[in-house]
Amino acid sequence: MNLKFLSLATSGLLALGTTVNVNGADASSSKTLLPDLAPTAEQPHLKFNRAINPSNRLLLAQDDGEETNIRVYEQASPAVVSIDTEKANGSGTIISPDGMVLTNAHVVSQGGDVKVTLADGQEMTADVIAFGEDGLDLAVLKIRNARNLPTIPIAKPGSVRVGQRAFAIGNPFGQFQGTFTIGIVSRIDGQRNLIQTDAAINPGNSGGPLLNSKGELIGVNTAIFTRGRSGGNIGIGFAISVDKVPPFLQAVQEGRAPRVAQSQRPLAFAGEPSEKLILNGPEITGRLDENDSILPIDNSFYDMYSFEGKAGQQIAIEMTSQDLDPYLILLNSDGSELAQDDDSGGDKNAKITITLPADGEYTFLANSYEAGESGDYRLRLRVANDRLTPTERSNRLILQERGILDNTSAVLPSDGSRYEEYSFDGVAGQAVTIRLESSDFDPYVALFSPNGQLVGENDDANSSEKNAALAVTLPMTGRYRVVVNAYDSTGQGNYLLTVR
Repeated sequence: MNLKFLSLATSGLLALGTTVNVNGADASSSKTLLPDLAPTAEQPHLKFNRAINPSNRLLLAQDDGEETNIRVYEQASPAVVSIDTEKANGSGTIISPDGMVLTNAHVVSQGGDVKVTLADGQEMTADVIAFGEDGLDLAVLKIRNARNLPTIPIAKPGSVRVGQRAFAIGNPFGQFQGTFTIGIVSRIDGQRNLIQTDAAINPGNSGGPLLNSKGELIGVNTAIFTRGRSGGNIGIGFAISVDKVPPFLQAVQEGRAPRVAQSQRPLAFAGEPSEKLILNGPEITGRLDENDSILPIDNSFYDMYSFEGKAGQQIAIEMTSQDLDPYLILLNSDGSELAQDDDSGGDKNAKITITLPADGEYTFLANSYEAGESGDYRLRLRVANDRLTPTERSNRLILQERGILDNTSAVLPSDGSRYEEYSFDGVAGQAVTIRLESSDFDPYVALFSPNGQLVGENDDANSSEKNAALAVTLPMTGRYRVVVNAYDSTGQGNYLLTVR
């Protein structure tokens, strides 16, 4: 299944991780049939628990470009923070010495305590004091009892040009704080006030700064488009333009900015009307053709629909067609991406079955897999009936994916091994089993909680097989991330990931 749109917070509501179709968040395993997977003396050291030593500081630049890179990073990185809540994590920019932090609204809109980690590792508590309105995905935090903090200056509105260098700093995947990437400004979308860049930004970079060569903030990283299985960067990232920042900060200073999260829609779809549907309503028909909106990542047509849902409600969206290959994209009530599907409805039909994480308005796109596909389709939106027996429910398949680790996969900085990422919705106390199988390489699997904490990792399921396996009880409700990994840098090939 190829994924298309992804916002950037690593989140229990998937504002930042790979999204796949999840057939019910109550799927679990009531008994642990796997052997005890606790580390033994014979097992290798677990890589995700190991501290990653920072590389030695480069002492001598080889050219002017390298000197600029080093200067921008050393100047700006002390003022970039990691942000963690109970349901999401992202990045932020310190904009005042007393601890004002600029970030995305979708990083902190789900409530709960907010923890800010400074570049030096110091953890501090912050309060959300303002949100953007009218679809503006911005928020401001205030770190408690802060003073004399480093800051990043804000560039002048209207100063950004296509082709200029762009630098991003953030905490991709909630695991690699202070990551620095370089690119250019690829495009400016004046209608939506977005800067497009090919600087590598990934889930977890949400709210972090996009910088110019002077180390000034020119944008706030907010979303990416992707079609890879890992949900990672493919060179199409978006930042909220600096043009929108001063008016927002002025509203914050004057007390005019909202103090509670506003209903957000991803900026890529801001301002577009949607047709309102009701759960368990009649089947509807539609048509995709050149008169419809176009998804920028692949130029495919789409229609937009919305409905009201409640937390814990299990719903199913089905899209069928004889004329085109249906594709569904579900957006969360806070505007972040929640799920996508291509072929789960049988044949080439699409189906998303998922438990809604919160009360609110949800939006989904009735889309086609390829650009230019046109034709009629049918849609059905319903509350999913759960008639499974307790035994059937305990063994329900949450996620099953076949994939390949190869040179296009992301690289784990700690050991150079390849990895891909998947995610699923889980609830606190739910027991799940995870298996990663491959005949081509030595599998390694790790599970991360909605707040980015490591839940478990495994290399060998037991002494007689190299396949990796985990049996865990989920500590909280939200979106979990599974890292499909090879044990070392030589591992590449086909794999099968199963979560029950």
